[in-house]
Amino acid sequence: MSEKRNKLVPAGELQRQQAFAEQVKELMLLRTRNPVPLAHVHTYGCQGNVADGERIKGMLAQMGFEFTEESKEADLILYNTCAIREHAEDRVFGNVGALKHIKERHPATILGLCGCMMQQPQVAERIRKSFPYVSLVFGTHVVHQLPELLYRLLTCERRVFELPDSDGVVAEGLPVRRDGELKAWLPIMYGCNNFCSYCIVPYVRGRERSRTMEAIVAEAKEIIAAGYKEITLLGQNVNSYGKDLPEPVSFAQLLRTIDALPGDFKIRFMTSHPKDATKELIDVIAESRKVSHHLHLPVQSGSNRILKAMNRHYTREQYLDLVAYAKKRIPDLSLTSDIIVGFPGETREDFEETLSLIKEVGYTSLFTFIFSPREGTPAAKMDDPIEAKEKSAWFSQLLKVQEEIAAKRSASMVGQVVEVLCEEEGKNGLLTGRTDGNIIIEFTGSPEQIGRTVNVKVTRARNWILVGEAIDEETKL
Repeated sequence: MSEKRNKLVPAGELQRQQAFAEQVKELMLLRTRNPVPLAHVHTYGCQGNVADGERIKGMLAQMGFEFTEESKEADLILYNTCAIREHAEDRVFGNVGALKHIKERHPATILGLCGCMMQQPQVAERIRKSFPYVSLVFGTHVVHQLPELLYRLLTCERRVFELPDSDGVVAEGLPVRRDGELKAWLPIMYGCNNFCSYCIVPYVRGRERSRTMEAIVAEAKEIIAAGYKEITLLGQNVNSYGKDLPEPVSFAQLLRTIDALPGDFKIRFMTSHPKDATKELIDVIAESRKVSHHLHLPVQSGSNRILKAMNRHYTREQYLDLVAYAKKRIPDLSLTSDIIVGFPGETREDFEETLSLIKEVGYTSLFTFIFSPREGTPAAKMDDPIEAKEKSAWFSQLLKVQEEIAAKRSASMVGQVVEVLCEEEGKNGLLTGRTDGNIIIEFTGSPEQIGRTVNVKVTRARNWILVGEAIDEETKL
């Protein structure tokens, strides 16, 4: 019990960080080449990283920083990194290399790296040796200590590397500077206990730790009061939310509670691990007033043999049983998923099973990846005899199958009237937003409708995007 409580960063520690923030504010005024200190914060990767980035910006604002999209103007450049795929890491290294000329032109500029990549020892060591102009490096478990880390850097004039190996903490009460005005990210838990054989997340994010329902609901109320129209609940596996709390609570219970809050807003969530998705969760979605009828349920493979090698803890049959129940309870449900092609040891027969599952489920869309080994995971050491050329051919075939499914589904929506949160006006003059099922739609309408929920009649369908026209409520009826 006490171990669970110790995951929460003490209030006294956060007060200590606020004192450091005040000192950094004074020190940066002496250091900046701008009227006020400017920070450029760039986040790579998932929505969880984006939510971390918003808290980082909140703390920087507390330290007197304003923000710029131009890295060359900034006094502090901070990259919040992602470790999920090799390509993401390559991009970071390339962009960090390009910062060298900024440091040479403005030596007082602080260059920093944080996030999941930094929790990998081999990456941190490469930064230490090959990028000496990067002076601030910190991991996922010490984000709340950013004021202290900057103070140390500014007063000691030495590089600061803070990368503790930890099961992780929960820091409540950090200031948040949200990126948008319509959609808000709301983390409900951090870390992961699943240890899928291909995934680096448990090693860089720590073990599962849930925020209390009281803290989550309080933040949800703040988001609603600020006028946000969509709240996305975030966790590596939201379906296991609450199991580690002193008084356990289920994700379904949390959804019910937020759904009951007064206000005009929609609720989305991600990501759901199939092994922990329950029929109770499906029932809550079906009975709710505000929860989107979109379920992202990553299956990864349609082969039981590969699912076992992936350490996913469910079978194809169990997955399809849950999908069948969800479709029965929520007839207009939009299902999306993740697929990994070419997992070590995967055969053509295994791949065919994935194709057949995709056809049976009829996903709205898929996030598809060719297997990318992550150093430190079991899958990185597995025999992988299939050539890259063959994996690419499988990948192309999968995309073609899904494109046909998506085109058929989109075509079936022509003539329907759908509710859309109008997000912005595109370069083509059309308004854009997403349906309740998370499908992008472009439509004719008035710029005054941005930020409102609009009824849109679907007039045309592309493979992945719908086209329509805004109508008034009377026309809909």
